[in-house]
Parts: sequence; C-alpha cells; structure tokens
Amino acid sequence: MSTLLIFIIIVAYFSLIMFISYMTSRKQSDDTFFTGDRKSPWFLVAFGMVGAALSGVTFVSVPGMVGNNSFYFFQFILGNVVGYLFITFVLIPLYYKLNLVSIYAYLKDRFGFKTYKTGSLFFIISQSFGASLRLLLAAKILQFAFFDALNIPFFLTVIIILSLVWLYTNKSGIKTIVWTDTLQTFFLILAAIITIYAIISSLDLNLVESVKEVTKHKYFDVFNWDPKSGNNFFKQFISGVLIAIAMMGLDQNMMQKTLTCKNLKDAQKNTLTFSLILAITQFLFLGLGIMLYLYAERNNISLPMGENGVFLDTDTLFPNLAINYLGVIAGISFLLGIIAASFSSVDSALTALTTSFTYDFMEMESKSGVQRRKLKNRVLFGFSLVVFLIIMAFSGSRGDVISTIFKVAGYTYGPLLGLYLFGMFTHVQIKDKYVPLICIVAPILTYILNIWTASAFNFDFGFINIAVNAFLTVLGLLLIKK
Repeated sequence: MSTLLIFIIIVAYFSLIMFISYMTSRKQSDDTFFTGDRKSPWFLVAFGMVGAALSGVTFVSVPGMVGNNSFYFFQFILGNVVGYLFITFVLIPLYYKLNLVSIYAYLKDRFGFKTYKTGSLFFIISQSFGASLRLLLAAKILQFAFFDALNIPFFLTVIIILSLVWLYTNKSGIKTIVWTDTLQTFFLILAAIITIYAIISSLDLNLVESVKEVTKHKYFDVFNWDPKSGNNFFKQFISGVLIAIAMMGLDQNMMQKTLTCKNLKDAQKNTLTFSLILAITQFLFLGLGIMLYLYAERNNISLPMGENGVFLDTDTLFPNLAINYLGVIAGISFLLGIIAASFSSVDSALTALTTSFTYDFMEMESKSGVQRRKLKNRVLFGFSLVVFLIIMAFSGSRGDVISTIFKVAGYTYGPLLGLYLFGMFTHVQIKDKYVPLICIVAPILTYILNIWTASAFNFDFGFINIAVNAFLTVLGLLLIKK
C-alpha cells in the first residue's frame, strides 16, 4: 500500500470524526462533557462500548495469541458473560439509585473519605496504564504502516495521535465519544470480516469448509483442565467473571457511558446487549487468529519463534499479513480498524480519567461554568501527558499486550474489587484511615505469593491473581473493622 493512500485514509477518517464532534458539541451544557446530558440512546451506547472494550488489543492481540494459547481465551470470555450479569443487576441499579457521576462516590457514603479517595486513585492508576498499553499497540502499527515511511519518530507519532484525540473530545467529551465509539466499533468488526473473507478467497475455501478447517486445527483447543497451568478452565473462567466486574463495572471509563442512558432500564438493556455483542465479536477474532495462522502455514510464511517453540511478537501477525499479503481491500480495512482502535482506546479513557480526577479530587461540582471548563481542559491535557510518558516507558516491550493488560489489572483493580464486594455484601464498618494501607499491601502480597507458588509448586496464578488480590483486601478490611 502506498504512503499516499494511507495518508488519505487517515485524513478522511479524522475528518469524519471531527464532523461528529462538531454536531454533538452544539447546544451543550457545563455537564455535557461528563454526563452526555443523560440522553444517549441505549442501543447506540451498547454498540459503541464494544469498540472501547475491544480496542487495538483485541483487534490485534487476540488473533495473535492463538498461536501460543490456542482457544483458551474463550474460557475467559465465558466468565466475562457472567460478570456482566452481575454488573447489570447489582452495580448499575446502585449507581442509578445514588445518581452518581463518579462511581467512586459510593465508597465515600459506605466507608468514608479516605476510602473514596483510595478507590478513585486506584482507578486512575489502572486506567492510565490500561489506556496507555492499548494505545501503544495501535501506535506501533501505525508507525510500521505509515509514519516510518515519512521518517517520523515514534514519540512524535504518539503526540500526533493524542493531539487528534484532544481536538475532538475537549468540547463535548462523553457525548461525542458515545457517537464516535459506534463508528469505531463498526470499522473494527468490518475489518475482521473482510480479512476472513480475503483469507477464505485466497485459500479457495467456502464458508463451510473454512469452519471445518478452523475447528479441526490444532489451535482449536478450547478447554484446559491442567490445574497448574495459567490457562486452566477454572482460573480463566473465575478471573473472567472478576475482571469483567472490575474492568467494566468498577471502571469509570465504561460505566460513564452507561450512565449517559436515560434511565435504569435503558442502562441495563445497554449492558446486556453490549455483553452479547462483545462475546460474539471476541469469538470471531479468535477464529480469525486460526485463519491467519492457517494462511501463514499454507503459504510458507515464516513467523519468528523462540528456542522453546513459542511464537515471538504475535501482535505483528495480523498487521503483517493484512498489509503485505492479503490485498489492498484487506489492507485498507485493517488500517481503518486500527485507526479506529487508536482513537477508541484512548478517547473515552482520557474523558473518564478527567471526570474521575476533577470530581473526586478537585471538587468540580462546586466550580462555576468558566472554572469548570478551564479545569477540565487542564486535567485533560495533564492525563494526555501521563499516557504519553507511560507509552514511551513501555515502547520496547514484546509479546502480546492483552496478557500484560490483564496481569496489570489483577494488581491494580484487585483492591477496588475487594472494596466494592465488602461494601455491598457486608454491613461491617471499618476504620477509614487504614484503608489506603490495606489497598497497597494487598497487591504486594499477591505479587509475592504469585512468585512463591510459581517457583515452589510450578503453580501459575494466571489472571486469577485479581481474585487473590481482592480476597487479601477483604481480609485486610476485616482486620480494621470497628
């Protein structure tokens, strides 16, 4: 693909995003950036949330990880579905009952001021790393596909992407993102479908034959019953439940979109619809992964492999084949998908971080209209800078990013999960001032336990470290009860 064609695609896509931003920024109030005026259609929010949840990580990492982890990630997806049911019927009614803008205000009512600040701070840390790692992957691909040809350094590529995101989010925030995420979801799913069609055509298969090829492939191994493996069914399923609750239900980023729905019933319909579409889409990307490896095998395309037989740089599989082997149409659809992923992975995250910080730490509700706008813009710029610094710190990392994200989430979201479960399912009162210490000690103990069990018993926690972390947090809270 020519550099000029790629440039035209990027300009056309961004022009469309800016048009949407212009249309949604009219007739806005001071709260539009944070709440979307609570007028978003639930079905639009549901479809758009899929793109934000998928981002470039699912788009690229999930197909690539099949080579080393087979279809085991589907066990995690099954757990996600159960987690979304908990979000729909337990958490969302709670948020609407309390009429929250920042969901962490619940912790203030239940436990106290320091717990509230601790919960919000852990979200900020978690979301900053999560958003940065998602954008890192997309930025690397855009660098490889376009910016390298112009001799533009990687750090400048990241600055360009963050600047573009700032341009269309700084006015209307979540109201714009509800609409742009819908567009981004469409391009992500379209890219997967077109790529699958291109592979099927190239291998001279029909749809039925391609399904048979996928299901009989050695990577189509769905369930793992080895208790010591990090891919064990129970570890994957349970962690899928808990990570869904933590990374969606206790995440200001995802819940802020849900809370823009008109009422509780619409918000619940949104979450149920979103969870169904997300599960189907993730299954589609796993199937795409087998198709990509099958294409590489049939065409004798060598893939980098380590001495232990593990594929290296699996995140490069999809972009490499789409851009260099599968034709112009597949290449264009892939670029549109990864551009959409670049924006959807960071726009809503920056808005959520801005919302959480301004409401939880800067007393946003007490500010006047002009003060609110100035403060919002400064905080938005500040978090853009934080994301940039984290991306540059991890720019040399290798392997699939999705595993890194979920491992980090286990340590950063674990205390949040423990706080909410303890708050909702007990009536115990605690000594608020000791909560920050508990939430710092629990992840450290989880990390030490993980290393010890791996070395002493060859037992890998895998993604289940979030359950261990939450459990240790609950134990700590019991120790400081009044």
